[in-house]
Amino acid sequence: MTPRHEQPTPGAAASLASRVSDALPVITTKRLVLRAPRLSDFPACAEIACAERGKFIGGPMSREDAWNEFAKMTAGWLLHGHGGFAVEDRDSGAICGFVVLGLEPGDQEVELGFALTEAGEGRGIAAEAAQAIRAWATDTLGLAGLVSYIDPQNARSIALAKRLGATRDPVAEAALDDDGTHVYRHPTPETPQ
Repeated sequence: MTPRHEQPTPGAAASLASRVSDALPVITTKRLVLRAPRLSDFPACAEIACAERGKFIGGPMSREDAWNEFAKMTAGWLLHGHGGFAVEDRDSGAICGFVVLGLEPGDQEVELGFALTEAGEGRGIAAEAAQAIRAWATDTLGLAGLVSYIDPQNARSIALAKRLGATRDPVAEAALDDDGTHVYRHPTPETPQ
């Protein structure tokens, strides 16, 4: 049975949640719909965070901890005006993962983060989604610079950051109070790729 906190609250509350969600941006690409997360997207988040594939985002997590991460990603919209985007396949409607414009404790700058389901990997989806979100962040929100905070053992995310034109920023890394996270700085419209 689905836990109560993973179910919508019926009536006027569900209607309000729908209206709030509808007010958030939806970005479409050739293959994807990028939109605010919905309750129905949580199983995909749990699939990522609770499995071994979640090791670079603090996992594997319990389902409860995955819920807290999902809620935090979603809350960014109300707190900062940016947050998580569910990455939905336009043809099938399947959730392939999430791309996040986020700020967590310890972050010095807005992060462009990405995490895919196993089915979403290896198809160029993360790059397509991240490029679209990065362009929206720059063009619409005026965010001059984005970074990706990446565990040095996360070869796939490092390769993606490089493919997106991001480069390591040792000055930003030195400002972090952590265990060696790499900071990849994404190009801005003024920065040649």
